[in-house]
Amino acid sequence: MNRIKNIGIKQTWLVEKLGKGYNMVNFYTQNRTQTSLEVLFKIADVLEIDVKTLINSNTNKE
Repeated sequence: MNRIKNIGIKQTWLVEKLGKGYNMVNFYTQNRTQTSLEVLFKIADVLEIDVKTLINSNTNKE
């Protein structure tokens, strides 16, 4: 989930969009806890990206 940090958004913005607490979103971005699939899909929807982008372990850039 640390890919959220790579996107360059503010955590407070994501907190507002997800309706989650700041600490929980921080845990997601710091890989301290895993999201449920429901939340994972909501994050992808909010960020307007494919959920695969959040879970793909391939970090090679083209």
